[in-house]
Amino acid sequence: MSDLYVSWSDYNTNIEQLAVKIYQSNWKFNQIVCLARGGLRIGDTLSRIYRLPLAILAASSYGGEDNRVRGALTFSNHITMTTSELGSHILLVDDLVDSGVTLEQSVIWLKENFSEQVKEVRTAVLWYKDCSVIAPDYYVAYLPDNPWIHQPFERYENIDLAQLAANYDADSSSKEPEPQR
Repeated sequence: MSDLYVSWSDYNTNIEQLAVKIYQSNWKFNQIVCLARGGLRIGDTLSRIYRLPLAILAASSYGGEDNRVRGALTFSNHITMTTSELGSHILLVDDLVDSGVTLEQSVIWLKENFSEQVKEVRTAVLWYKDCSVIAPDYYVAYLPDNPWIHQPFERYENIDLAQLAANYDADSSSKEPEPQR
């Protein structure tokens, strides 16, 4: 099993391919819910492409060294949304399905907490690993070897803020001063 390294270009292309797969299914949905953190960028992009409201459900199960240790699944107490009610046909998005527990439990959480509104939930991810206990409704790549996926934004998880600040302090000395008001 080798690791999978994803560039920003590939990442964005995968989101567009996912949008097309969903579109080609002819399924009509009226709400996108993304799982934070991995599904945030995907949910935001799909929300813009489909021109549908985005809601955010925070869930976490990884921690430890390099965020590679799966622990207990924790959900936020509330869903964040700008609409007064959650839609009836929900597209639940995340970056990947690994064990499948988070995606599976998120569907249950939505149905239990919004039983009056939610009529149907379908799931969409970029990467579907073979080890998952649930098959997503939509995905871009099936990964039979279950590789660890290195996404382009992960560099921020290990960033040294002092070094980042020093880099930008050095860059700012060569810039033109801002005009005074």
